[in-house]
Amino acid sequence: MGRLVILGGGESGVGTAILGKQKGFEVFVSDKGEIQEKYKEVLEHFEIEWESGEHTEAKILNADLVMKSPGIPDKVPLVKELVEKGVPVISEIEFASKYTDATLIGITGSNGKTTTTMLTYHLLKNGGLDVGMAGNIGDSYAKMVAEKDFDHYVLEISSFQLDGIVDFKPHIAIITNITPDHLDRYEYKFENYIASKCRIGMNQDANDYLIYDADDDVIREALKKHPIQSKLVPFSVKQKLEEGAWLEDKTIKIKLEHKTLEMSEDILALEGQHNVKNTMAASMAAMLVKVRKEAIRDSIQSFQGVPHRLEKVLKINHVEYINDSKATNVNATYYALDGIKKPIVWIVGGVDKGNDYAELMPMVREKVKAIVCLGVDNSKLIDAFGNVIDLMVETYSMEEAVKVAYKIAERGDAVLLSPACASFDLFKNYEDRGNQFKNAVKNL
Repeated sequence: MGRLVILGGGESGVGTAILGKQKGFEVFVSDKGEIQEKYKEVLEHFEIEWESGEHTEAKILNADLVMKSPGIPDKVPLVKELVEKGVPVISEIEFASKYTDATLIGITGSNGKTTTTMLTYHLLKNGGLDVGMAGNIGDSYAKMVAEKDFDHYVLEISSFQLDGIVDFKPHIAIITNITPDHLDRYEYKFENYIASKCRIGMNQDANDYLIYDADDDVIREALKKHPIQSKLVPFSVKQKLEEGAWLEDKTIKIKLEHKTLEMSEDILALEGQHNVKNTMAASMAAMLVKVRKEAIRDSIQSFQGVPHRLEKVLKINHVEYINDSKATNVNATYYALDGIKKPIVWIVGGVDKGNDYAELMPMVREKVKAIVCLGVDNSKLIDAFGNVIDLMVETYSMEEAVKVAYKIAERGDAVLLSPACASFDLFKNYEDRGNQFKNAVKNL
């Protein structure tokens, strides 16, 4: 089988190592950072050679195949050298897909992909299908293929993972939306990021489906520029469609290959227009793999949503505390502000990924009564909103931010943590940030 070198000893790297070993490769895992103890133990258990804290080039450049972690950019010198030598450098989803005959549902987008992935999985599982959920979420896809190959997989796929595909072909692809994100990885060119997202459909044929947001101008233009051979299935909350999913008189209507499904918007456990769209996309994917209508309706009512995404934490003195730590870009925060119907005390800030706050201005003017900045450097937020919001307070810890918000908030308000930024200035990651928010609220 040859020599498989894996760059990155995290969840996807270790999962790929297990599958590679099972399929007869000589496997070597190399991580420039420190591999976590739990992963070292797994590698030892499977007798897989590994190194931590360095990349030994002599052990890497002799690879027949390289799987690199999505966190490693293509422009790293070691990756460039491998490519120049003609060594294929692929992603985990490309590697794992070669060893399963399962029906694949691949979901990408700048925002909404985690909710749509979890909801699709929930619909298929409750509909009685044998299904696994992997990719950017939960366990490694490769590890699942190695240990318990399911009939169906629902995969959340980032643009970085799509950059490393060659033959990967989902039977059903979903693009939730495309807004500027991660531009530091794409030479600050939005068109490069758009092209990356469109790769999800590049190997599809006429027997496959691509579900997309027809209200998203970027996606509509991208589909003209990057022609896809699969059957295009749109969804919309603004217009009535001939086929696909749309909203009419507060009813979600779906018409798909001579099947129809109708359900009241009121049955959704999740609030906000963006969740109507996520529900449309997931429901159509479920219908295409033959989940029954009744099962879809029941499952949508019971779905509780994603941790750290508009997660209701507590009500204290008639003030609602909402954890939206997963909102790491402006567009995700726009959805959060749009979905809340109360006056908002907004906790915002962190590591800015080149944010343009202008698109939030109408929402902020209409709904936000006070801003609590939470970051090492809040100057850009103060420049953007200082003339619009009378009350802006700078804080440097979650505990302080929550206490300030508690003092400002009045009966009938919402305190919203929706940072619009990455978390690395004060926190390990967005989960750590969200958990600290929840703990601080509980300690009020």
